[in-house]
Amino acid sequence: MATLKAHINNIALSHTIFDLPFAFMAALLASNGTVSARVLFLIAMAVTFGRAAAMAIDNLADLKYDKLQPRLRYRAMVRGEITKPEALMFIIGCLLIMVIAVAQLPPICLKLLPVAALPFIIYPFTKRFTGWCHAFLGVAIAMAPAGAWVAVTGEIFSVPMIFLCLAVMLWMLGFDAMYGAQDEQFDKSQHLHSLATEYGAKGAFKISKAAHVLCVICFLAVGVIMGLGWVYFLGVAIAALTLVYQHAIVSPRDFSQVTQAYFMRNGIVSVAILICTWLNY
Repeated sequence: MATLKAHINNIALSHTIFDLPFAFMAALLASNGTVSARVLFLIAMAVTFGRAAAMAIDNLADLKYDKLQPRLRYRAMVRGEITKPEALMFIIGCLLIMVIAVAQLPPICLKLLPVAALPFIIYPFTKRFTGWCHAFLGVAIAMAPAGAWVAVTGEIFSVPMIFLCLAVMLWMLGFDAMYGAQDEQFDKSQHLHSLATEYGAKGAFKISKAAHVLCVICFLAVGVIMGLGWVYFLGVAIAALTLVYQHAIVSPRDFSQVTQAYFMRNGIVSVAILICTWLNY
């Protein structure tokens, strides 16, 4: 039981709130609200275990840095509750379950799985060479709605899907850049990169604000293109107000509000838009 709890801690299971709601939202939009419970279950399995593998890979890749970062002393691998071999076994197990789930969906999903998996395998290493690592994380998260859309329609290209994935990518880029800006000095000392190390915290916050404005525009574009009702746009409004509030309580000079509560509050964006998309149908 203790080992299971340690693995749940290591993958931050609660952070599934950042991608699973958008995967469900994509499935609803792609099916015009008629997606089956079976498909939703398979999507949930694929996204949940894929994200779990991604988080474990990230923590394994960054372990030597995390041990030096006081803010991350709570992590299971930092505390020695999970060994590297145990983490590798966990990753393999999660990837296997993800592949089994995807294999139950239309054949095109399994064919495209390597493409969808590549961003979250690459992301942990991008902070070694580019300040735009947050964008890579955004692309990795955006693979959830992209995969769900393909699972429902079997199509690899759709204009509303592109706007939805762009919105998710920009949303993640924006708030991860703000969250990561608090580590500017630590990252510089370890020769790691972020938007804050490249442009300073002030520059990172400006990019974050621009990303979130574009994010809201993309969510609005999805609703307009698909002819969705006012309920959907209410969800976008709630998401926009949440982002405005986040930017209001954090500044490049004051990171006191950059807590786990701040981090999880971003989940309001995904949950609000999902619920309002569902109510739209």
